[in-house]
Amino acid sequence: MAGCRLLLAILFVLLLAGECAYGRLMSPLADGDVLDLPVSDGISASSVAYEQSPFLLLPRASAPEECEPSYGFLPCTTTVVGNLFLVLAYGFLMFKAATYLSSGSELLLEILGPGIVGGLFLPILGALPDALLILVSGLSGSKETAQDQVLIGMGLLAGSTVMLLTLLWGSCVVVGKCDISEDSTSTDLQDTRGFNLFASGISTDVQTSYAARIMAISIIPFIIVQLPRIFKFSSGQRVAVLVALIVAIALLLSYCLYQVFQPWIQRRRLEYVKYKLVISGILRHAQMASLGRLMDDNGKPNIPVIKKLFHRIDLDENDCISRSELRAFIIGVKIDELDLDEDDAVDKVMNDFDTSGDANIQQEEFIMGISKWINEAERFAGSYSKKLHNFHLRARNEHNMLTDHSEEATERPESPAWTWFKAILLLILGTVIAAVSADPLVDAVDNFSVATKIPSFFISFIAMPLATNSSEAVSAIIFASRKKQRTASLTFSEIYGGVTMNNTLCLAVFLAIVYMRHLTWDFSSEVLIIFIVCIVMGIFTSFRTTFPLWTCFIAFSLYPISLVLVYVLDFIFGWS
Repeated sequence: MAGCRLLLAILFVLLLAGECAYGRLMSPLADGDVLDLPVSDGISASSVAYEQSPFLLLPRASAPEECEPSYGFLPCTTTVVGNLFLVLAYGFLMFKAATYLSSGSELLLEILGPGIVGGLFLPILGALPDALLILVSGLSGSKETAQDQVLIGMGLLAGSTVMLLTLLWGSCVVVGKCDISEDSTSTDLQDTRGFNLFASGISTDVQTSYAARIMAISIIPFIIVQLPRIFKFSSGQRVAVLVALIVAIALLLSYCLYQVFQPWIQRRRLEYVKYKLVISGILRHAQMASLGRLMDDNGKPNIPVIKKLFHRIDLDENDCISRSELRAFIIGVKIDELDLDEDDAVDKVMNDFDTSGDANIQQEEFIMGISKWINEAERFAGSYSKKLHNFHLRARNEHNMLTDHSEEATERPESPAWTWFKAILLLILGTVIAAVSADPLVDAVDNFSVATKIPSFFISFIAMPLATNSSEAVSAIIFASRKKQRTASLTFSEIYGGVTMNNTLCLAVFLAIVYMRHLTWDFSSEVLIIFIVCIVMGIFTSFRTTFPLWTCFIAFSLYPISLVLVYVLDFIFGWS
C-alpha cells in the first residue's frame, strides 16, 4: 500500500508539473498590445514579458527553448534541474514496473509450477523494462530522431550488462567473502581474515560456471553484427544485422528451453527459500508466543526477549541448545504446516548459529544468530513496522512458487481464481507502467543530455540501469551476504542469467529496430566494451569456482575502463 501511495503521489506531481510547465496566457496578446497590470517596482509593464500559470503571474526576460511534451500533456523542460527530476521520477516508475512484473510472474509460478513459467516467462518478464526502453528509443519520431535517440537504448544495454558484471559482481564478492581453506574453497560463515586479498573470497558450485559459459556464448550476435566493420566490407551491414537478429532470437529460445528442461536454478532458489522459511517461522513464533518484541524502540535486537526464547528452547536448562532440543522446537513451530524436512532445518540453523563447532548453541551464539536473522528479515520486509508476518508470508509464497510439484507436496493456493486475477493484474499494471514511462524517460534523458552537454550514451549507461536493475542488485547483495557457497552460487547464477537476457532478448529488440527502420549501425565502441566485459568475466568465471577477494578489483576496474574506452574511441578517434 505504501508503494501504491508513493506511486500515486509521483503521478500527481508529474501531472501538476505538466499544468505548470511552460504555461501561457489563456488569451494571447495581440501584436502591439500591452498587458495592463499594476507594478510596484518601477518597471514598465510594456517592457516585461509575462508567463501565466494556474497559480501566479511571473515575469521572464525571454522565452525558453521549446520542448515537446510526451503524449502531448506530460511535463517537459529544457533546464538541467527539471530534466534531472523527470529522469528520477520516470526512473522510479520503471523501477515499480519491474517490481510489479516480478510479483505477477511469481504468482503465476504459484499456480502453474516452475516448468514453462519459470523457464520461459520469468526470464522474459525480468528483462521486459529494459526491452521496452530500448524499443521506444528507436521508435521515436522520424528516422533522424530515432537514429539519435537509439543511442540511449544502446547505452542502457551496455550499461546494464557492464554494471551487472562489474559493480554488482565485485560487490557480491566483497559482502560474501569467507575464509578460503587449504583446499581452495571458501568456508561457510567463517570470515576471520578480514580483507586478505588471497585468503578470503567466495566459492560457487560447478553449475554456476555453466551459467557463466552460457553467458559467454550469448555474445555471438554482437560478433556477427560487427563482422562488416571488422573486415571493412563496404556493404553487407544490413544483412549482418538481420543474421545477428535471427541468431539472438534462436539463442533466446534455446536459453528459455534449457531452463524449462534443466531447472536447476529454480531448485537452488527453492533451497534458499526453505531456509528463509525457517528464519521467518522461528522469528514469527517468538513474536506470537507473547515473549515480546524482538526489536526495541531504537530498532536494535531486544536482548532480554531473545534470552527468553533461548531458555524456552533450552529444555534441560544447561545453558546450551542441542540438536535434539532445536529439532523439538522446530517441530513445534510447524512453520505454517509446510512439508519441510526438520533435520534439514536443524542443519541450517546449526550452521548459522554454532560458530564454535561444538554441536551446541551457546547463549551468546544464539543472541548473535537471532540478531542477524532479525536484521535480514527487516531488510527483506522493508521496515519492522510491517512486522515479521509480511516476511513470513513472502517466504511462504516463494516456497509455493518454486516447489517442484513432482518432488514434494505443497499447499495449493486457497483461492486460485483470486491468485490468477492478482497475477494478471500485476503483470498488466507493470507492463502498462513500463510502456507509458519508457518514452518520457527516454525523452528526459535526451533533454538532460542537451541541457548538460553530456552525451546521452553516458547518461543512459550510468543512470538508467539503476532504475531497471536496482531491485535485483539489492537481492543479489543480500543473498551474497549470507556468506555461504550455496547462496553465492545462486547470486552469481542470477547475475549471469540477467546478462544472458540482455545479450539475447534486449539485443534482439535493438537489432529489430535497426533493421526495420533502416538505421545506421554505428555502435562499434559500445559493442567492443560489451564484448570485452562479457568475454573477460565469462572466461574468468567459467573455469574456476573460487574467487579470492583480489578478483573483485578486476571486476571493479572494468567499469571505469569501459567508460574511458567509449569516450576515447568515439570522441578522440571518431569511431562514431
